[in-house]
Amino acid sequence: MKLTRRAFAAAAMTVLIPTGCAAQSGGGSGGSDGSGASDGSAAAGDQSFPQTVTTAFGDVTVDAKPSRVVALGWGDAETALALGVQPVGASDWLGFGGEGVGPWAQGLYTSPPTIIDTLEPSYEAIAALKPDLILDVKSSGDKDRYEKLSEIATTIGVPEGGESYLTTTNAQMTMISTALGMPDKGAELLDEVNSAFEAAASAHPEWKGKTVTAATKTSEGWGAYIEGGGRVDTLSKFGFVQNPQIAALPVSSSGFSVDVSSEQLDLFDADLIVAFPIYIETTAITDDPQWKQLSTVQAGHAVVIDGDLSSAFSTETTLSSKYTIEGLVPLLEKAVPAS
Repeated sequence: MKLTRRAFAAAAMTVLIPTGCAAQSGGGSGGSDGSGASDGSAAAGDQSFPQTVTTAFGDVTVDAKPSRVVALGWGDAETALALGVQPVGASDWLGFGGEGVGPWAQGLYTSPPTIIDTLEPSYEAIAALKPDLILDVKSSGDKDRYEKLSEIATTIGVPEGGESYLTTTNAQMTMISTALGMPDKGAELLDEVNSAFEAAASAHPEWKGKTVTAATKTSEGWGAYIEGGGRVDTLSKFGFVQNPQIAALPVSSSGFSVDVSSEQLDLFDADLIVAFPIYIETTAITDDPQWKQLSTVQAGHAVVIDGDLSSAFSTETTLSSKYTIEGLVPLLEKAVPAS
């Protein structure tokens, strides 16, 4: 079962039109934070260039402050927005429509971006935007995709080990903030969200060491996420630990999930289950007879999330993580109350 969100109307591959500058290897680092934003470009403020970002494809140097940024990776656009940078083009991975961002990032654009398709972007449409920097930091890590993007403009691809959308929140923010010349600002934003997780965990010592299953259901069946994928990592920041029964299952081709058959559904049982539907009705989980019979569900220790909260939980940027904390903590308090 494929647990990643499906692409929305992928555009046909077209002839590549090279524009912009090519990526370079080597170079220095440094820089300070910035604030504010220009029209579709990097934020104003004190910024130092060149900046060098280490990726799975080698070191990439950004020689000067970008003026036209295209953000293609999952959550890359809202990571740039959190830094005060408005991409001129962006991909809408969760089908929000409009500006392609969730409610936690609404109002951060002054001009909406051109929406670029996700798994199969139109390279011609990207080139037409005349970017001088392309962000593809939380992406498949496909080499052919990276090389085509790099022919258009300097491209920041996935980090080492970030293939198959496994780029962490920390890596995504650090790489993007460095490429935009404001690594200090990126570090500040990470500190803010990490402090929020620490505060939630400290306020709920009863969660520490409790086992958790991060489960999902699609039209193809059931699955669960494992450590290394953002959903379990998010729950671990509250103090929970991975359900060992799920951890023991063979990893699917996604690299961050396991398939669970209906006959194995009792493997979900843990101190807590957090589940969400993907492109099916929520009732496909809550009304499922086998789901209802799980010991964890019958004990009231299961949470089913959907809508914007599910999207935030799956996006895992600094902005969406704050939204997740605000929305999920009250639900966890009910499912795993203090003794």
